[in-house]
Amino acid sequence: MAPYVEPGGSWRTFWIVAAVFAVFLTLDLALPGSEVPAVLWLVAVVAVLGIVGAGCLSARRMWTVRVDADGLAVGRERVPLADLDADHLLAVDSGADAGAPVLGGGWSLPRGRTGLPLKLTDGRTVLVPTRDPAALRAALLAARGTLDA
Repeated sequence: MAPYVEPGGSWRTFWIVAAVFAVFLTLDLALPGSEVPAVLWLVAVVAVLGIVGAGCLSARRMWTVRVDADGLAVGRERVPLADLDADHLLAVDSGADAGAPVLGGGWSLPRGRTGLPLKLTDGRTVLVPTRDPAALRAALLAARGTLDA
């Protein structure tokens, strides 16, 4: 079985901000007038790109959804495949159970994601934040060995 991986974030924002800084630096060097000191450029670029990079990295670490032979993982939280209620998984495709905790932590689902409710064998329900609930559901059913995917 090939593992299913849904990245929690991308580096696109980091590269867009870096490109904007490059344009501003080019304009500063090309246009006549008072130039911004190099030290100020360095401090601004390092500070802003550092903050944006930290945000991108933390989103990737916290919200990446992974399904493999070991189970389902969202960030640092892991649920073994044996703990998933396969009958409930066959019956549901997306939605949100009110009050169910979000797997991976956080108070609510991240922006741009849908919650796939998973019922565990101990009776608890958790929400898995995903951009593609159908693909995640199919990956979980394939990992569980349920043929009715």
